[in-house]
Amino acid sequence: MIRLTYSLLLLAVFTSVYSTDYFVEKFEDESYKNRWVKSTAKSDLGEFKLSHGKFYGDAKKDLGLQTSQDAHFYAISASFDKFSNEGKTLVIQFTVKHEQQIDCGGGYVKVYPADTDQKGLTGDSPYHIMFGPDICGHEKKKVHVIFTYKGKNLLIKKDIKCKDDEFTHLYTLILNPDNTYEVRIDDEKVESGKLEEDWDFTVPKRIPDPNAKKPSDWVDEPKMNDPTDTKPEDWDKPEHIPDPDAKKPEDWDDEIDGAWEPPSIDNPEYKGVWTARQIDNPAYKGAWVHPEIDNPEYEEDPNLYLFKDIGAIGLDLWQVKSGTIFDNIIITDSVKRAEEFGKETWGKTKDGEKKMKESADEAERKKMEDERKKHEAEDAAKKSSTTNDDDDDEDTKTTHGHADEEL
Repeated sequence: MIRLTYSLLLLAVFTSVYSTDYFVEKFEDESYKNRWVKSTAKSDLGEFKLSHGKFYGDAKKDLGLQTSQDAHFYAISASFDKFSNEGKTLVIQFTVKHEQQIDCGGGYVKVYPADTDQKGLTGDSPYHIMFGPDICGHEKKKVHVIFTYKGKNLLIKKDIKCKDDEFTHLYTLILNPDNTYEVRIDDEKVESGKLEEDWDFTVPKRIPDPNAKKPSDWVDEPKMNDPTDTKPEDWDKPEHIPDPDAKKPEDWDDEIDGAWEPPSIDNPEYKGVWTARQIDNPAYKGAWVHPEIDNPEYEEDPNLYLFKDIGAIGLDLWQVKSGTIFDNIIITDSVKRAEEFGKETWGKTKDGEKKMKESADEAERKKMEDERKKHEAEDAAKKSSTTNDDDDDEDTKTTHGHADEEL
């Protein structure tokens, strides 16, 4: 037992010490410009700037790359030494903050092949993985997890909701060599499963048997009409009847206007369409399930997870309202390392960020309240001044009246 515990401890230390960070970016100063390349494929691409935003937990640690121009496409990327995730876990993690209360725009990253043309980067540039939040209106608030497989971009078949508030959130994608995955938001699992099941990498493993047909005598209606139930004799009444209170207008001319007919009204005695009472169907066999067979076109691929030439990461997105901040990017082969990195960065500043935002909101609320009271006081002063002026006018009129009487 002691030997087993010692072995597990060594394994944990080995995993922590010997994990590989393929790429790390904290955007701590302007030196990021030496590592990131802005695309020149289009002349009107939006500009990024270094910013911690209007509220933050730490002025330096929360510096990130912020979109700065409304209604623009953005394209910027950073390269690193090419690697393959063969036989290894691949973790892609970053933080994103929509302090502008984003209404439509991307907050995701793309991981590219090593030979990607960074200067020519556009939305058409081939990528390996696209991961992160995307928001557009009230309907679209999702986390994209897109893999490129045999030249096709495959979207996840599950709906993963993203965060849509103004705070910084941590997004993590874990891709395992056993063809499983996990998505985390703020270090909490929100989705997981098998690649083969949640993406259309291959044709289905099983398909409905094309030779199987539902038997002609199969009964799949659980209910039936009660054969003993009959329609009452007085059931059938017209839905509408002539209005008995209507009277022919005095100026109605049958020769000119045609034969007069009273308008129709709803019949209070109308009972609707009669249907027989429902009872359990004694012949019911249940829902017929189409038998399945192995799909002859299916080919198992143990390497759905594999990308052999990962070498760049980029921000290629569109934003209607700018202000999103990207930060704390890491690509590694260790989940533990990603967790530690998240705690060192986002974990240490998130509470301070929230506190600063709440203080700013309270200050704004107080400012608006003070302005409201000021306007009310000014309105009251104006009203009082108007009342005094009216009183002075009355006094003047009264004085003049007395003088006239004396004259």
